[in-house]
Amino acid sequence: MATLIAPKQFSPVEDAENIKKACQGWGTDERAIISILGHRNAIQRKLIRMAYEEIYQEDLIKQLKSELSGDFERAICHWTLDPADRDAVLTNSALQKAEPDYRVIIETACIRSPEELLAVRRAYRYRYKHSLEEDVASHTTGYIRKLLVAVVSAYRYDEDEYDTEIAHSEADILYQKIQEKAFNHEEFIRILSTRSKAQLKATFNHYRDIHGTSITKGLLGDPADDYLAALRTTIRCIKDPQKYYAKVLRNAINTVGTDEEALSRVIITRAEKDLKDVKELYFKRNNIALDDAIARDTSGDFKAFLLAILGRDEL
Repeated sequence: MATLIAPKQFSPVEDAENIKKACQGWGTDERAIISILGHRNAIQRKLIRMAYEEIYQEDLIKQLKSELSGDFERAICHWTLDPADRDAVLTNSALQKAEPDYRVIIETACIRSPEELLAVRRAYRYRYKHSLEEDVASHTTGYIRKLLVAVVSAYRYDEDEYDTEIAHSEADILYQKIQEKAFNHEEFIRILSTRSKAQLKATFNHYRDIHGTSITKGLLGDPADDYLAALRTTIRCIKDPQKYYAKVLRNAINTVGTDEEALSRVIITRAEKDLKDVKELYFKRNNIALDDAIARDTSGDFKAFLLAILGRDEL
C-alpha cells in the first residue's frame, strides 16, 4: 500500500501559481513547495508541470533545480518526474558512477512490471538518445554485463500461474551449478532473465524445500565478488521486493553517514506503491519506525520532504 496522502480535488493552475510564488523574492519558500508537491500523486504532478509550463513558459523541474540545492533538490526533482522518466534518470546516474551501481539497474529490471520496464526503456531512449541496453553494456564488463543486459532486455510473462515440473527441474539445475561453483554458467542467466516472477518464486521455493536452504545462501562467497552480489540482488528483488527494500533502507540509514541517495530512491519510487508494507517490515526487523529513523538521521527540507511523502508531516 502507498504512503502518499494526496487530495482528490486540487487545482493544477493554483498549485503552479503557488509554486511560482514560493520561488520569487529574496529566498525560496521550500516548505510551501513541500506542502504542495509532497501531497500530489503522479498524475497530479504531471498536470502541475503542464500548467506551470503553459502559464510561465518555463519547465518546472528546471525552475526547482535553480531554486533548490543538495539532497532536497535531487529528491524533489526526481519525485516531480513521471515515474518511467524518473527510473530512466536513476539508472543513467547509476551507470555514470566510477563504479556503476548495479543494484539500481536490477531494481528497475526485476521489480518493475514488464510494461513499466518497457516504459523505462522508451523514456531512457528518448532522454539519452541511446538504448538502456546499450549503455548498460557500455558501462559494465564480464559476467555482470551479461546478467544486467539480459534482465534489462527482458519482457517477462506476467501472470500468476507457473509450471511445477519446470520449477523442480530448474531448481535442480541451479543447485547443481552452485555445487560446481559454476555461478557464471549461462543457465543461471537464462533462468533469471527469462522466467516469469511467479515461475521463479516457485523455483526458489522448491530449491529451499528440497535442499533445506535458500538459494541466496548458496551464492554467498567472496564479499568483493560483484557478480555474485548481483545474482543475489536479482533473486531478492524477484523473490520479495518489500524485504529487499527494507534491507536497502536499513543499510542506507545505518551506514556511517546516511546514504541519502539510496534512502530517497527507495522512498520516492515506492511511496505510491508498497511503501506502507516496506515500513511494516522495516519496523519488525529494526524495532524502530522508518519515520522515526529518518527523522533522527536526516535534517532540514530533505527530512521534511521524505516525511511528507511517507504520510507524516512536520511542517
